Amino acid sequence: MAAGLVISAPASGVGKTTLTLALARAWRHRGLNVQCFKSGPDYIDPAFHAAATGRASVNVDSWAMDRETIAHLVSRGVDADVVLAEGSMGLFDGVAARGVSGTGATADIAEMLGWPVVLVIDPSGQAQTAAAIAAGLRDYRAGVNLAGVVLNRVASPRHEELVRHALNEAGIAVFGALPRHAEISLPKRHLGLVQAEEQAEIDKLIDEAARFVAEHVDLDAVLRSAASWSPQPAVNGLNVTPPGQRIALARDAAFSFVYPHMLEAWRGAGAEISTFSPLADEAPDASADVCWLPGGYPELHAGKIAANAHFRSGLRAFAETRPVHGECGGYMVLGTALTDAEGARHEMTGLLGLETSFAKRRMHLGYRLAELAAPMPGHRPGARLRGHEFHYSTIIAQPDMPLAVVHDATGAVIAETGSRRGHVTGTFFHLIAEDR
Repeated sequence: MAAGLVISAPASGVGKTTLTLALARAWRHRGLNVQCFKSGPDYIDPAFHAAATGRASVNVDSWAMDRETIAHLVSRGVDADVVLAEGSMGLFDGVAARGVSGTGATADIAEMLGWPVVLVIDPSGQAQTAAAIAAGLRDYRAGVNLAGVVLNRVASPRHEELVRHALNEAGIAVFGALPRHAEISLPKRHLGLVQAEEQAEIDKLIDEAARFVAEHVDLDAVLRSAASWSPQPAVNGLNVTPPGQRIALARDAAFSFVYPHMLEAWRGAGAEISTFSPLADEAPDASADVCWLPGGYPELHAGKIAANAHFRSGLRAFAETRPVHGECGGYMVLGTALTDAEGARHEMTGLLGLETSFAKRRMHLGYRLAELAAPMPGHRPGARLRGHEFHYSTIIAQPDMPLAVVHDATGAVIAETGSRRGHVTGTFFHLIAEDR
């Protein structure tokens, strides 16, 4: 039987990921088997979890997934000693309109699984008010139980004493307090953390975070606060049809945003996945029956992609006879051109008419519900697909036939409809699940 906990906070940027990685590695050093999950649609953090634990991590999402899907995904923790779900944004932050089983808030997952919450609180610029915030979060929603808090970035012993006293007065356990420590700061870029696979020193950084947290946090008390948990068997697994029997998947620093649970579901349904690197000027496997270009950072590598003639010609030849689909950055590369942040225009593959600009940047962020007007690999016309969109590129032209009618989480129709032309399709959202 595993011990289950949720790591959350009042807001983004407080230190949830660092604490999750540190706890996971510290307990692993003690010989415990640790399984992590990510609550919400962030597709970067699971790779950090895997680096810390040696076990694959997946996303669980109450807006996009039903309870059966979530139960199926978390059941991988059955053989673990400790199971940690890292939250996204603040504990109760989700969308206004309920999705499949909730609003996408971390609190949904905590209540659904019955796991207590460890709050990371940054009391910078405050003292006793931190206790008021923690008490408000504790009392906001019945069914969500607060185990205690870890203070992060305390300014001094006096500062820590003031905050601890107020939390104790409020009846809230303090598991530890972390002084500022630049050596465990994770580097960031415009879409979030720099990916784990791009950081050569990631293992040393996680080890240092684990050492630092073990020095300042009572790991035994945190573990005792966890709920004993054994997964309930799911009646149904993931509602996922692979896009093909043999899938050519673009995979490198420019094409890396794909949800781990999707790849696992494809393989679980019998599909074979062969990867290729557009940045290394590789073309998709000629024996594959579908090609999938995930999102990533093509805007950081646009010049190289434009210059890689073997990749571009190979992809065009593939698309003459077989389906090709792109998500977000992959969709942009399927288009005619991409303008980078410096204003330089780079020719892309031209399989779609889409033209995008990163120079005219504006954030597009949120859940998406798409009803397909035409088939895309693995999904029939009329299918309702749930996903998440997060990018800064602006559409200059989107002249092809729309792939879907796309709504945001409030039900409003949005302009990012996706595109289709011949065997080629693309969307700005990253697919999470299909409605049953």
